[in-house]
Amino acid sequence: METRTELSTIGEFGLIKRIAEKFPIVQSGSIKGIGDDAAVVDTEGKKLLISTDLLMEGVHFDLAYTPLRHLGYKAVAVNVSDIAAMNGIPNQITVSLGLSNRFSVEAIEELYEGIKIACEEYNIDLIGGDTSSSRGGLAISITVLGTADEHQIVYRNTAQKGDIVCVTGDLGAAFMGLQVLEREKQVFMANPDMQPELSDKDYVVERQLKPTARMDVIHELRALDVIPTAMIDVSDGLAAELLHICKNSGIGGVIFEDKMPIDDQTYLTGTELNFSPMTAALNGGEDYELLFTVSQEDYQKIEQVSEITPIGYITNEVEGAHIMMKSGNLVKLTSPGYEHF
Repeated sequence: METRTELSTIGEFGLIKRIAEKFPIVQSGSIKGIGDDAAVVDTEGKKLLISTDLLMEGVHFDLAYTPLRHLGYKAVAVNVSDIAAMNGIPNQITVSLGLSNRFSVEAIEELYEGIKIACEEYNIDLIGGDTSSSRGGLAISITVLGTADEHQIVYRNTAQKGDIVCVTGDLGAAFMGLQVLEREKQVFMANPDMQPELSDKDYVVERQLKPTARMDVIHELRALDVIPTAMIDVSDGLAAELLHICKNSGIGGVIFEDKMPIDDQTYLTGTELNFSPMTAALNGGEDYELLFTVSQEDYQKIEQVSEITPIGYITNEVEGAHIMMKSGNLVKLTSPGYEHF
């Protein structure tokens, strides 16, 4: 029988002590972490980048099929992705939790184990946070601190006519993974004796439960001495993100259906579920890939990078944002994407 320790038996400070012991400081800029009224960070002359995400149970995740360890990892990764989208390097995070009494100390430690794995993967320190009781479900708020030299920071509003539109990895898999998990949840609710059918869906399910922030690409771009002209992470669907760049930069763009990087398992899952993989790629969201533009001169430096796919180019504002279909039809992009309210 598994041990269950009630949070009330160790209290908030006991929980903080247990967490702090598992998160040693590794960044030279983390002067003071957990244990005082505030953390102290030395940015070493660089610009400070700050981003926060709030994840709510029942809105952003479902514990019926989301392991707490995966959730902890994902909560960190989606914040790191925001720093990557600014061409920065993440250094520290704070984590705040709203917890109901249904969560044991062991459950909370499992969540923090996922957070620790992410901290180790992205080389960042946990330097603070807060815990509070919650009358409802679990709430996770993470703030990430990153740095970059001023000339390295990339914004959404600086794309230029003639730039090449690129995206990392592949698209639509996370949305397909969510559809599979929701389907299996409904099957389980109808018959708890049924085992989930996920054997051939491992990739799309992992892309939903444990997405990766593309810091590998950021480091590769730096090694190639390439600074994108504009960049954003794909959290709400490619169409929405491209339209953000176009609107903020005052330009338009054309992307090509036959250039869209979509994994074979995403195609197969879409066929099985009778859902268009292209729609998932354009409007599904939660891929956390990087969508960026580069000058034509810099594109020559990155065209052999396997994790980067050119999918279009930037045009005049009056032309709007479109996708060129395989049929030759030019279709105006819309962005239903994910709406938070």
